[in-house]
Amino acid sequence: MIQAIFTVESKLVTGFEISGHSDFSEQGSDIICSAVSSAAYMAANTLTEVQELDCDITVNDGFMELKLSKAEAKAAQIVLNGLLLHLDALSKEYADFIDLKISEV
Repeated sequence: MIQAIFTVESKLVTGFEISGHSDFSEQGSDIICSAVSSAAYMAANTLTEVQELDCDITVNDGFMELKLSKAEAKAAQIVLNGLLLHLDALSKEYADFIDLKISEV
């Protein structure tokens, strides 16, 4: 199962952690893993390369974590809320394969 956790601080999304594999189908043809990882990479690349925000990013097999300071997070809300909305829709459609949580700090 894929677990996605978004961190919210003072009503601002300050980062996310996505881990695991959906096991919906075999590796290389898993549409759920592809959808989640593609969306996560698009968000990370938009924040770092297009908006040029200073993000702390860790990526390993089946794992991505992105963190922003509260000051940087303000400029990232459209992208991060878009990713949250996208993953929320996927988690409702594929509830047995994606678990989405919001962690308020």
